[in-house]
Amino acid sequence: MTQRTVLITGGNRGIGRSIAEEFIRQGHRVAVTARTGEGPSGALTVVADVTDAASLDAAFAEVEEKLGAVEILVANAGITRDTLLMRMSDEQFEEVVNTNLNGVFRVVRRASIGMIKKKFGRIILIGSVVGLLGSAGQVNYSSTKSALVGMARSITRELGARNITANVIAPGFIDTDMTAALPEDQQADYKKRIPAGRFASPEEVARVVTWMASDDAAYISGAVIPVDGGLGMGH
Repeated sequence: MTQRTVLITGGNRGIGRSIAEEFIRQGHRVAVTARTGEGPSGALTVVADVTDAASLDAAFAEVEEKLGAVEILVANAGITRDTLLMRMSDEQFEEVVNTNLNGVFRVVRRASIGMIKKKFGRIILIGSVVGLLGSAGQVNYSSTKSALVGMARSITRELGARNITANVIAPGFIDTDMTAALPEDQQADYKKRIPAGRFASPEEVARVVTWMASDDAAYISGAVIPVDGGLGMGH
């Protein structure tokens, strides 16, 4: 694989951190954004908040100065504010939209400047199985993840001729600290719904992301790639 400059938002923990570690393992120049904390060893950590365009501009400027123009963008940063529709406040809906959708727009817009100049880019948006399957108590979250599909496909139509691809990776249940904290009976119930009968490891998601960024995936754009053990198939 050609070595590239990679930026992963929210790359200091969870799936984002695993993605950063896999890109580093493959020899790429990797930067991660974080509001607090540090990315993995070997990554450049830049402080940024995807809800703040000025902080993103400063983060991109630092990455460009130290590692070069961003060629692969993984828009991973996201939040949840789960509650049932009738109890969900405007603030709970809007906060999730501002991070998970508006934040992705801001970071993609900024990254596209360098990609257009280089006539190369890989834009990978981290969605979710619930973006197409739906999830009770997650009207805000699932709406933002569904919207990423339209975003990726519109980007593909705008920038595809410039050797820039845009795709959505849609993970299902992932074996993270969050799922590990669930009661055992709840974990067992979730696993019954998954044809594979288990949660994915963060590394399994990371390897799909790095493949989508590789030269081998150059002709894939506007796609939704599920990493969900069959949970959302048909959607």
